[in-house]
Amino acid sequence: MNTQSNKLDFTGQNIYAGFDVHIKQWTVSIMTDYLTHKTFSQPPKPEILFQYLQKNFPGGNYYSAYEAGFCGYWIHNQLLEMGINSIVVNPADVPTTGKERDQKNDPVDSRKLARSLKNGELKGIHVPTLKILEDRTLVRTRATLVKDITRYKNRIKSFLHFHGIELPEQFLKNKSYWSKRFIEWLDSIEMSEKSGKDSLVIIVTIVKNLRFILLETNRKIKTLSCTEAYKKNVELLRSVPGIGLITSMMLLTELGSIERFGNTDQLCRFVGFVPSMHQSGDNDKSGDLTKRGHSVLRGALIESSWIAARMDPALMKSYCEYCQRMEPNEAITRIAKKLLKRISYVLKNQKPYELKIV
Repeated sequence: MNTQSNKLDFTGQNIYAGFDVHIKQWTVSIMTDYLTHKTFSQPPKPEILFQYLQKNFPGGNYYSAYEAGFCGYWIHNQLLEMGINSIVVNPADVPTTGKERDQKNDPVDSRKLARSLKNGELKGIHVPTLKILEDRTLVRTRATLVKDITRYKNRIKSFLHFHGIELPEQFLKNKSYWSKRFIEWLDSIEMSEKSGKDSLVIIVTIVKNLRFILLETNRKIKTLSCTEAYKKNVELLRSVPGIGLITSMMLLTELGSIERFGNTDQLCRFVGFVPSMHQSGDNDKSGDLTKRGHSVLRGALIESSWIAARMDPALMKSYCEYCQRMEPNEAITRIAKKLLKRISYVLKNQKPYELKIV
């Protein structure tokens, strides 16, 4: 006699979970190959999603996707440990209809992720190792400190302008460099009221503290660069004109393994040295650099290129030729792309860069 079983069994079936991540809750949409199951909210914990999938779809093959953002990769790593085939996707790569764009909300976003995951339309971005992520954090912390110092320097300048305090002549030549003498001059400024003096002292003290923290951070980055994981590659990168210690560590921690880029074109696309393009019929137009890319690395390489163009005869020749038919800022971007290719070469071949006389 055949008996009816109420036990769920999804062995061999694929279950797709797309979820929109926020601090207080996740909005999750779950689909199978044949139907849309449910859209719901849950606490922001990977184990709760795993338990839901196990309870409602026991034995299934679980797949999940969420957009890269403020939450980083810890969710992805935990889901993988639980046996869920997780990917993290670039938000710009998620197929979106006009209606979804006009009526955007968390349920729509989660269903869009689940649908695209089921249809095989999503490609996960590269997820760095935990070591790379934490080393990257140190280098990015330094960049944040530099921005904070610049902000407070500008506040001090605004304070001086507001109160009609002019800079002494010896400090007019180089306004951007704050020497010890300049700091001592700021400390010596007298205001008519104690409250005014207190305000200036507070801002100047913040700058002093930030400069001290920046110095300590530079030392820690230098110590990190001397470890076995980075020492050889840092030496190789510093052989390239215009690339110093900080830029070397930024490149190594942001790029991770250079081997993950199949060719230099992929590397250039990652950094953002690719022009925008619009082609329709016989019309084919190329525009400025695409906004997609690693803006921090792109900015650092362009800054390094101004030095490289003076130190490397080949790059200097290319820069002069470019300047004959385009603006200097556009020309230096071309030099930055060449510089990136040199960086790729020394890392992939593990050979230092050699200057060649043209």
